[in-house]
Amino acid sequence: MGEASGLNYLGIRNVREVYWNLTTPALYEAAIRRYEGMVSHLGPFVFRTGEHTGRLPKDKFLVQEPSSQDKIWWGPVNQALSEESFEQLRRRLLAYLQGKDLFVQDCYGGSDPHYRIPLRIITERAVHSLFARTLFVREKDRSKLPHAKPAFTIIHAPDFHADPGFDGTRSEAFITIHLGKGLVLIGGTAYAGEIKKSVFTILNYLLPLQGILSMHCSANFGSSPDDTTLFFGLSGTGKTTLSADPHRTLIGDDEHGWTDSGIFNFEGGCYAKAIHLSATGEPEIYAASQRFGALLENVSLDVETRRIDFDDESLTENTRAAYPVRYLPHAAADGMGGHPKNVVFLTCDAFGVLPPVSRLTQDQTLYHFLSGYTAKVAGTEVGIRSPEATFSTCFGAPFLVHPPKTYAELLKKKLAEHGSRVWLVNTGWSGGPYGEGSRISLAATRAIVRAICNGSLAKADLVEEPFFHLQIPRTCPDVDATILSPQSTWKNPESYRHQAQRLAALFREHFARFGAHVPAALAKAGPLV
Repeated sequence: MGEASGLNYLGIRNVREVYWNLTTPALYEAAIRRYEGMVSHLGPFVFRTGEHTGRLPKDKFLVQEPSSQDKIWWGPVNQALSEESFEQLRRRLLAYLQGKDLFVQDCYGGSDPHYRIPLRIITERAVHSLFARTLFVREKDRSKLPHAKPAFTIIHAPDFHADPGFDGTRSEAFITIHLGKGLVLIGGTAYAGEIKKSVFTILNYLLPLQGILSMHCSANFGSSPDDTTLFFGLSGTGKTTLSADPHRTLIGDDEHGWTDSGIFNFEGGCYAKAIHLSATGEPEIYAASQRFGALLENVSLDVETRRIDFDDESLTENTRAAYPVRYLPHAAADGMGGHPKNVVFLTCDAFGVLPPVSRLTQDQTLYHFLSGYTAKVAGTEVGIRSPEATFSTCFGAPFLVHPPKTYAELLKKKLAEHGSRVWLVNTGWSGGPYGEGSRISLAATRAIVRAICNGSLAKADLVEEPFFHLQIPRTCPDVDATILSPQSTWKNPESYRHQAQRLAALFREHFARFGAHVPAALAKAGPLV
């Protein structure tokens, strides 16, 4: 417990009690007393988020203010909110908080002490304070708490709802970020991922201004930090699975920065999808999710036995497990690594066109980085009956703040400086599209990634694929060479050609949106058929 005076800089007054930097056990106790969730078998804390079980990108706004407005990539991703509307919303939120208990966690965004930013997360629920304590980087010396002056403060009040007609928001839920004031307001949603991704958005703004590349990727290293590999990829491509290699050290599973010194994790915890999580499929993540101190969001719980059911998707398919990264047995204690020797772009191509692995040229690297391609298949979302291409610029479009070329130019610079090899790895279908062909086995993909990391694939002879002009290795250790050339796995070559031309057209259509904002040479690095 503590005084509210430490929040005077925010204008927070007349609150009942402020709980400063409670430990994990204390937050468990507070959350239970307040009926915010239940302790399950073996100790994870289970809670529900109510109406909203995922992010609300259409309800996220950046405040249009002088210090940042000329740097922001305005549009559907970064919607503008006026300073007047933000101030009005802030005043109403502060009035709402009067007479309430508040929970405060002081932590950091970023594990590198040279570049991390001090954060203050203020929540009206204990469980979200526990989430912040779990996900972000903690201050090891508790005598330094609370922070004298956080760079950014996040106020999370899920039970406060905006009035769209009055506040200028789209709905009763809102995520508003004022980069100039270092203040984030979140309301109308209890989904904890909004807190996590608000911090990622902030770092995506701040770090490129310092020449640091912020990345939506996982990272690990081999025998030493100098043997680092990055894994970019959208949901369902295998980013978490492939980076959690028991023979390599995990730096982090989702968000990283690339400085002049190397790679650093933005977070101190993991926020993994939990649907169908099992001891056989993901043993390390499963074990981490079963411990005291882990949080299970919208995961089904038997209230009598307190046993959890990871296969129950009655609340949502987007069930989540949050846990400290140190719960994984092969995690880097400091969350840092060296400059990457290899960079892997993961895609799940449900069209069955892209090869299981190909090596990218510099222009192809930037082309596929800006494209951020994967595919959705039937069953992943309502209404999808056949493969559907999805493009997410820089593999993280919803969280970019600057124009895409800012991140692409930083990647180009880093790759040139450190000689990193870049690979495109398809974890999707072979021998035909989804429903006809078969998915590339996880064993084959693991063998490909192993060959990338140990350097053996860099020595392989390459042959050019005719549609996307990708350079395909002729052989790969422990992989059947017949699957490496996608065209040869199809029974009907004409069907393959038709599908390849269809996918190529989708790539060209998406890339055309960049227009004059990227060099013309990059467009030629994509499919030309």
